[in-house]
Amino acid sequence: MTNPLRMRQRQAAYITLTNRVGRLLENTGFQWPDLHVDRLIATAVRRTGLEDFGDDSFREGLARLTRELQRRGKLSQLGRVAAYFNLLENLCVRLRIINYRTRHPEIADQQIQQPLIITGLPRTGTTILFELIAQDPDVRSPASWEVAKPIPPARSESYDTDRRIKSVDRFMGMAERLSPGFKAIHAIGARLPQECVYIFASQFISEQFGYMFHVPDYRDWALRQNMTSTYRWHAHFLQHMQSRFRAERWVLKTPSHLAHLDSLLAQYPDAAVVWTHRRPLHAMASFSSLTSRLQSAFSDAVDRAVVAAHEFDHAARVLTSGMVQRTSLEPRQFFDVSFEAICADPINVIRTLYAHFGFAFSQEAETRMRDYLRRHPRNLYGKHRYTAAEFGLDATREEALFSPYLSQYAAFL
Repeated sequence: MTNPLRMRQRQAAYITLTNRVGRLLENTGFQWPDLHVDRLIATAVRRTGLEDFGDDSFREGLARLTRELQRRGKLSQLGRVAAYFNLLENLCVRLRIINYRTRHPEIADQQIQQPLIITGLPRTGTTILFELIAQDPDVRSPASWEVAKPIPPARSESYDTDRRIKSVDRFMGMAERLSPGFKAIHAIGARLPQECVYIFASQFISEQFGYMFHVPDYRDWALRQNMTSTYRWHAHFLQHMQSRFRAERWVLKTPSHLAHLDSLLAQYPDAAVVWTHRRPLHAMASFSSLTSRLQSAFSDAVDRAVVAAHEFDHAARVLTSGMVQRTSLEPRQFFDVSFEAICADPINVIRTLYAHFGFAFSQEAETRMRDYLRRHPRNLYGKHRYTAAEFGLDATREEALFSPYLSQYAAFL
């Protein structure tokens, strides 16, 4: 009888066929495309006609990532192609933003004031809060299309009709074709607000790569890094995006902020931070389902138990880092909320967190948020079905890894 914990994540048939052809070619000594750093950088320079990458702080992350993708990534042919174009595009984005910033030095004068930043473990309600708060007309969020194609900066008057939206929507639609059922786990779209990990990606210290590929050593390395240069790049990206379209404040979101609260608040000292909470066992079972499904588009060897074990351990390190750093930070800059409260009444949660930080919650904002909920009900693209047991996760392991968190935040779990 097959052990369900050793089952590979299933793939679409055409992905399996493409990868089979790739393996046959690889057996003949042919391997394409080339993931070596120097080749990627040379191609980005040739493609853009630009040479200035800014400082060199991005290079170590890129080098470590490419080495591990080739050594341990277990990339299929399709995965190798996806990794190549992902890395290449991020290099091109970096070159173009640096070039635009050089030609428009006034962008450096843009102020990022009191951003509202949502963090917490993945699958703890961060996304719905992010999407709802993004409906507030006084708030600016980074849309997926403008993060993917940031040149030129978006304009307020054409923000909803920009020609880049359609092309990014078509590209993002590939996720569902590569990983059928992915949208039932995590909605995607060009107009939806995008996580900060996709901004970090052009600095090459980003959890985005860990979501897509099996790169545990790279993720462990990234978790230990001083993130000063990464958050500086993040601020440059925000300055760029708001240079032609700004609002009272940004709303931003990504779980990985939790591990780097000190660097985050050093860059944005007046930030308002929302920390969402859920039992790690349930959150990471859900997230393991997401990552194993996504990685199956890029590898023929995704083992769900291996994915889940790493995610569980990684989440414990992230939480520990966040809890330690928070002890030396200003308590009033944080607002804690449970996943259950968000699911039960997200509008009331937003009203309460706005009051906590002294933000005005207008009637127009509430009306837009409620309309968004009506248009985007839970399970819009199907029900996400998973269990902790199918990923080899259990309460005993949860207690061993997360006991300080479970004790300190019991009221939110």
